[in-house]
Amino acid sequence: MNDSGVPEAGLVSQGTSDAVKRIKIGEVARHFGVSVDLLRLYEREGILIPLKSAKGTRYFTELDYPWIATVLRLVRDARLNFAGIRHLLALLPCWDIRGCDETRKHDCGICSGATTPCWMEQKCCKPGDCYACDVYRSAWQCENLKAFVVNGPA
Repeated sequence: MNDSGVPEAGLVSQGTSDAVKRIKIGEVARHFGVSVDLLRLYEREGILIPLKSAKGTRYFTELDYPWIATVLRLVRDARLNFAGIRHLLALLPCWDIRGCDETRKHDCGICSGATTPCWMEQKCCKPGDCYACDVYRSAWQCENLKAFVVNGPA
């Protein structure tokens, strides 16, 4: 959508509703008091997944704000580097979020020995559309992650 709320032609929806306002990366950066380059770095590191237009313009939605705020707290307050964040995210109970049964959990390569979250491995619940992945969408709500952000590393 452009600033007047009109949908832009060629926007790659990646499973989001047209009713969800898309916000350009620059506006998101201003909201959080960070640079656009920082948000792009988090994207390159696989921590943030923006929507992209056909021309490559990056967008987020307000649904992304809690996750972006969580990532910033992990870096600023908990002082985690990218490897630490990826490792912590690899511990997310994706099998529980997805509702996997014991057989599927046992056979899953992500559940054992993972060092990165499932969406970085392109093995998430919606392959090819990690923005809409249930695990990615709910990462900021994970109790273990919230406890780590509040309490910091042990």
